Amino acid sequence: MNSAIACRPPAVAGMFYPGDAASLRDDLATRLAAVAPAPTVASRRLKALIVPHAGYVYSGGTAGQAYARLAPLAAGIRRVVLLGPCHRVSVRGLAAPTVAAFATPLGSIALDRAALDGLADLPQVVASDAAHAQEHSLEVQLPFLQTVLGRFELVPLAVGKATAAEVAEVLDRLWGGEDTLIVISSDLSHFHGYREAQLIDGETVQHILALEPLTNFEQACGALPINGLLATARRRGLTIERVAQCNSGDTAGDKTRVVGYASFALYQPQADDLGAALLARARNAIATHLGQPAQPEPDHPAVTSPGATFVTLTQNDDLRGCIGSLEAHRPLDHDVRANAIAAAFSDPRFPPLTLAELPRTRVEVSLLTTPRPMSFTNEADALRQLRPNIDGVILIAGHRRSTFLPQVWEQLPERHMFMARLKQKAGLPADWWSPEVQLQRYEVRKWKEATPL
Repeated sequence: MNSAIACRPPAVAGMFYPGDAASLRDDLATRLAAVAPAPTVASRRLKALIVPHAGYVYSGGTAGQAYARLAPLAAGIRRVVLLGPCHRVSVRGLAAPTVAAFATPLGSIALDRAALDGLADLPQVVASDAAHAQEHSLEVQLPFLQTVLGRFELVPLAVGKATAAEVAEVLDRLWGGEDTLIVISSDLSHFHGYREAQLIDGETVQHILALEPLTNFEQACGALPINGLLATARRRGLTIERVAQCNSGDTAGDKTRVVGYASFALYQPQADDLGAALLARARNAIATHLGQPAQPEPDHPAVTSPGATFVTLTQNDDLRGCIGSLEAHRPLDHDVRANAIAAAFSDPRFPPLTLAELPRTRVEVSLLTTPRPMSFTNEADALRQLRPNIDGVILIAGHRRSTFLPQVWEQLPERHMFMARLKQKAGLPADWWSPEVQLQRYEVRKWKEATPL
């Protein structure tokens, strides 16, 4: 990469927001402190925001109220996927930058290059630094994110001509776990009189709150990325609330030609509900394979979304089978059922499960985040980066491949032993290493049945 373009410099600092760091910090502190963050709700997890992108004097307060919701979650968010509309360059699809970082007066933000490079196989994703060079819709969000989150990695995409399905496919690829936040940047109507804008924006907001697609750019300049998020939210069972709404006539502009602004927060459903749905499907898959009747299964909207699961079977805490998927390539409903059957009847380490064993067999389901490549110089460096009890690890060496779920740290708490056993699982010597080794890591949400009586 050319070092001259390794970092995208700020393009609208001093115009859309203060250009010097001290003034910018003061401005953001005021906007973020103007409202108290909403109390966290145990049954909901904030996953995505829709926020406006005008100059801070116009829409900064509306955006700030949404960003304030992140304060209780800031320590756990390590990646932000940021989508906004292209205003200056025509693009077919979604434009990904090739640089390594984006800068603001508050400092630089490293891009998640592995995630961006991982989109290269999607035909709707194109490489274009030109689309980002002067684009304000993404840049104005960065100082808010830097202030609230501190350090994080960024996945910025400028959305041109793309369908909701194309945007949704990209969002599904980048969805991740609780460490990933989705942000969509968009204003509402442009250049109507104050009362007319209120009517137009009121209808648009109702469509968004109903997770219904927008039909034109008169409703929102970011209609395309918004529609992609709404489609994903419907499939994944997210709920939405309006955080704030106004127009430029309420803030710093006259009321003859105004621009509308609104911010929204989208929440994932309670994790335990999903766990109950997945555990029931895993057990029913095994039971019906053995000729037993299926039991009622809790419904959950996320089971129709793509997902990667591992199903682990134990008896008296001893392993009895474990099979899973490392990448989401089919709906969760299909994935967990298929892996449950495979763990029970096709794990080569064990004979097929029998009907007599079923009552004393305990089912555990792990839902994986998207694996992310690790960057390291040698084995010692890789070991230093591993996070015990958090990271699941995939080792790839030529045609050999193995993985350990994060749960394995309970039996192998030392990094060196964890890696040695992972290599042995791949059929390699415990002390083997090669510069060609690839490592990926992921996290899991896991649910386990109660101990059989």
